[in-house]
Amino acid sequence: MGKIDKIKEHIGALKTYLGILVALMVSFGAGIIKLYIDNRVDELFWLGSLIIISLMILFAFIARSMHKNIEKLEDL
Repeated sequence: MGKIDKIKEHIGALKTYLGILVALMVSFGAGIIKLYIDNRVDELFWLGSLIIISLMILFAFIARSMHKNIEKLEDL
């Protein structure tokens, strides 16, 4: 497999991971909103908030990695 193909496969895998992270963020967000609407701002609410923030940071790192790989493709 050539270098270009490997980079393309890596980008494809990263896109899959980003999709999974978005789905997780949406589902945790829905749960947090439900807790807020029910006026149950307790430990579970704050734990979910921290999880969403962690997922956002992870999303940013994966997106940055994907863009670096895209730049590598442009250089080849």
